[in-house]
Amino acid sequence: MDAPFIAESAEVADEAHVGARTRIWHHAQVDADVRVGEDCVLGKGVHVASAAVIGSRVKIQDGCGVFGAILEDGVMLAPGVYLLEDPAPRAITPAGYLKGRNDWQREPVTIRYGATVGANAVIAPGVTIGQYAMVGIGTVVGHDVPDHGLVMGNPARQLGWACRCGHRIDDNLTCPTCGRFYRRGPNGLCLAT
Repeated sequence: MDAPFIAESAEVADEAHVGARTRIWHHAQVDADVRVGEDCVLGKGVHVASAAVIGSRVKIQDGCGVFGAILEDGVMLAPGVYLLEDPAPRAITPAGYLKGRNDWQREPVTIRYGATVGANAVIAPGVTIGQYAMVGIGTVVGHDVPDHGLVMGNPARQLGWACRCGHRIDDNLTCPTCGRFYRRGPNGLCLAT
């Protein structure tokens, strides 16, 4: 009952670690050096590679590419998100040879607890998305996003703050939807106690 569900058309390497109750849907691909936590959902056509580490209760919706990233618990990637890891990609080495696995420079993306990345967003190598941050649809993120930061655009610009419930926080650092109060902290916003 705790075994993961893997669709018949999915390709999950025997060496990959897939946690209990995780569901991997049609045409998804999970490489050998990947770890996926418990109670996750990997949608149709998702590709997870390059030693990516995915926490528990993570949703990666259809058509995402996760290359070497670290996703903490409770993260959501909407359809078509790409998390990149090579800051200077080339198909060939300076000598003209096809690059192999050991020729790539790795600067993985980190997405912190509870953050959401909107559909068709692209996150550049080495970027950290803070806890409960919200990245808008189609955003291109080339710099770190603070905890609860709300960013949109190409290039990404911070337009405000996002509550734990997913709604925008007002200028008084209060969520009009759920009533949570926030204060400024060292990494962005945090709940006021």
